[in-house]
Amino acid sequence: MLPQQIAARLVALLPGCLCLAGVAACTWISFGVGQSFAFTGFIYLVLVVLAAMYGGFWQATLISIAAVACLDYFFIPPIFSFVNSPANWVALGAFEFTALVISRLSLRAHLRAIEAVAGRRDMERLYETSRRILLLDTSSEPGNLIASLIRDIFELEAVQLFDAQPGKTYRSGENLAGAEQRTRDSYFAGADTFDPQMRSWYCVIRLGTRPVGGLALNGTEMTRLAATALASLSGIALERARTLQKESRAQAARQTEQLRTAVLDALAHEFKTPLTVARTASSGLLAVGGLSELQKDLVTVIDQQASKLDHLASRLLTAARLDSTEFRPQRERALLSRLVSAAIQRLDQETDRARFRVSVPKHEIPVFADQELILTSLVQLVDNAIKYSEPGSPIDVTFTFQHATAVLRVRSKGLVITPADRERIFERFYRAPETHHLPAGTGLGLSIVKKIAEAHRGHVWAEGETDYGTSFSISLPVELAS
Repeated sequence: MLPQQIAARLVALLPGCLCLAGVAACTWISFGVGQSFAFTGFIYLVLVVLAAMYGGFWQATLISIAAVACLDYFFIPPIFSFVNSPANWVALGAFEFTALVISRLSLRAHLRAIEAVAGRRDMERLYETSRRILLLDTSSEPGNLIASLIRDIFELEAVQLFDAQPGKTYRSGENLAGAEQRTRDSYFAGADTFDPQMRSWYCVIRLGTRPVGGLALNGTEMTRLAATALASLSGIALERARTLQKESRAQAARQTEQLRTAVLDALAHEFKTPLTVARTASSGLLAVGGLSELQKDLVTVIDQQASKLDHLASRLLTAARLDSTEFRPQRERALLSRLVSAAIQRLDQETDRARFRVSVPKHEIPVFADQELILTSLVQLVDNAIKYSEPGSPIDVTFTFQHATAVLRVRSKGLVITPADRERIFERFYRAPETHHLPAGTGLGLSIVKKIAEAHRGHVWAEGETDYGTSFSISLPVELAS
């Protein structure tokens, strides 16, 4: 046996030894001064109470037997002899009952004191955990950091943290057999369990009422309240780390978009002047005439391609202008039907213009909008309808007016946009996978349409019709505040 264990046992026996010495001293003094049975019995009762409080029931029982023996031998006639008297059994019963009650009350108070100390220590550790969680570096994996932090503060053998969103388990400390699986099981079962043999808690990590993971705390006897609170803290820490990472990515995306817009704006301005010169020169050559058939074809190709590049540069400038925080549309009264007609007339081929069937209501309500911008958005919708519909199929343009909103719808037969792409096609430079085999675009058109609609406090959306095609709709308020 180790010296520390021997010392601990001697300390545990000390209250009984002291009380036994007290019984001997009390007997000597009371007998010497001629005290009565009742007075001496009361003093013995006090010693029994002290033994029960500090030494427990069995030490108090020993003191009770010693006290009854001393009362019988020194204070009940005939003295200096043991007599089987009812008074002895009454005294022993009273002492034993007192020892039992006091030892149980003392034990209960002692356990409550231990629980209070442990609870206070757990609350201090929880506070320290929450404080240090706020200081975690969220640029790396938060799971490993949280597991290590909990293990260090609570002095645990091991910590397992299961994050359900990525499906990963993080560990700090010993790799205990079966701990990882039991951590996952606690998440799937949605229940907190304690293993007394392993001295381990397996808790569900929740955000509100929604389970988001599991937490294993190995080598601890902390209370359920502390274990569940620690699981809740872990859930908050994981969610906070994810939120900060999302904000960081969003900020990086905004900065990238601003840089890209600035570069595109600069490139568009730089392209615009030489393209204008090239178009002027090619148009002049065609107007002067005197070219051979081959020369005329080559100059025509140059003029057409220069026109396309000029159109692309104009779109880039429009996109950059719409991204400007100082941009304000110049609104005025306009009829959508006239703007649609103007957009259709901009098509190069007469056969393409003939495909449109425009249904204009008898009492059309004008909108207040920037005519140039709305015309730009309609040109894009018309151009998309031509590109991504079946050749020669009719394209329907309809108008509806309801709830102070005008809705223009362009419906074409052909490609059906999937639900997953109906929002993404309005992102800049995004092309749906179904369109890769179709005529290439700049990837700017629909994003410009969305920007223009939002600048007018309107909306634009796409709808797919199974076995038919896709329709694009743009809504604008018919009355807008200045």
